[in-house]
Amino acid sequence: MADITMARLHEAMVVLYAVSLVFYFIDYLYKEKRASRIAMSLLGVVWLMQTVFLVFYILETRRFPILTLFEGIYFYAWLLVTLSIVLRIFYRFDFAVFFINIIGFIFMTIHTFAPVQIERSPVGETLVSELLFIHITFAILSYVAFSVSFVFSALHVILYRLLKRKKWTRQWSSLPSLGQAQLGMTISILTGIPLLFISLVLGLQWAYTTLSQFSLLDMKIVGSFVLLVVYSVILYRHRRGSLNGMSYAMAHGYAFLLLLVNFFLGSRLSDFHFWY
Repeated sequence: MADITMARLHEAMVVLYAVSLVFYFIDYLYKEKRASRIAMSLLGVVWLMQTVFLVFYILETRRFPILTLFEGIYFYAWLLVTLSIVLRIFYRFDFAVFFINIIGFIFMTIHTFAPVQIERSPVGETLVSELLFIHITFAILSYVAFSVSFVFSALHVILYRLLKRKKWTRQWSSLPSLGQAQLGMTISILTGIPLLFISLVLGLQWAYTTLSQFSLLDMKIVGSFVLLVVYSVILYRHRRGSLNGMSYAMAHGYAFLLLLVNFFLGSRLSDFHFWY
C-alpha cells in the first residue's frame, strides 16, 4: 500500500509540474499575472512534495542521496525547482525560470519513470501503464486545443468573407468578431504547444522504459515534433506581427490538416503506435 501511495504521489508531482509549465508558458509570452500566480503556486506544491520525499529518504538511508545516478537525478531536479523559485521570487528572471523548469520537468519525469525505479518497485507495471496513460492524456488534450484553434480559424475565415462581400445577416450575429476569433486561435495554440511538448517528453520516457528498441525516426515521433515546430513557428510569427488576419487563420487550417495526417497516417506507419 505504501509503495502504491508513493508511486501515486510521484505521478501527481509530474502532473502538477506539467500543468505549471503550461501556465508558465502563458505567462512567459503574455505576462499574464494570474497565470504566473497559478504556475508559481503549483510549482510551490511540487517543491514541497519533493522536499518532503528528500528528507524522508535521507532519514531512511541515513545519508545524502547523491551516491547513485538515480539519486543524483532526483537531487538535481530538486535543485532546479529550488533555484527557479528563488529566481522568480527575488530576481523576477521570468525568462530563465521558464527554461529552468523545462529542464527540471524532464529530469523529474526521468526519475519518476526510470527503469531502475520500475524494476525495484512492486508496482512497476502500474507505473509504466500510468506513464502511458498520462502521455496519451496530454497528447489528446493538445489535439483538443489545436482542434479549437481550427474552429476559431474557420469562423475567422467565414466572418471575413461575409464582411468582405457585405452579406451580413442576423443569422450570423452569434459569430465572434475577427478580433475574438484571432484571440481564440492564439489562446488555443498557446495551450496546445506546451501540452504537446509535455506529451512528447512523457512518451519518449515510456518508450525508453518499455520497449527493447525504438527509433527517434519513427514516423509518429517525427510527425509530432514537426507538428510542435509548425505550431511554434505560427505562434512566433504572430507574436512578431508578421502573421495576422486571414494569413494567420489559414496557417491554423493547414497546421490542423498536418495534425490529422500525423494522427491517422503517422499511427499506421509507426512501429509502436497502434491507434487504428
